[in-house]
Amino acid sequence: MQAEQLKDLVVTALEDIKAQDVSVIDVRDRTSVTDFMVLASGTSSRHVKSLADSVVSEAKDQGVRANNVEGEGGSDWILVDLGDVVVHVMMPATREFYDLERFWRDVPDLGAAGHE
Repeated sequence: MQAEQLKDLVVTALEDIKAQDVSVIDVRDRTSVTDFMVLASGTSSRHVKSLADSVVSEAKDQGVRANNVEGEGGSDWILVDLGDVVVHVMMPATREFYDLERFWRDVPDLGAAGHE
């Protein structure tokens, strides 16, 4: 699966179960680690886990296995590494505190509209 398709699949999986403030950042020209970073917020630790599980499940259904999932045990931040797409699902306060978007401020934020 191409990186663009995987990014779109991730955004759809997040939106399908009501992720908040979905942000897509294209980092292809900035790092060799991944092509896209997707950030999303959940309304509770349970919602954060459900969002991450949805991403892993939808990717698996399309033949993409997560390289790693960190923070699953009732965490306020779960990271799903799908290779070409790295997904950060967080509680709003955690997301605000770590402000990952600041590292990529000069990189275009595709927002949820960045998928088709």
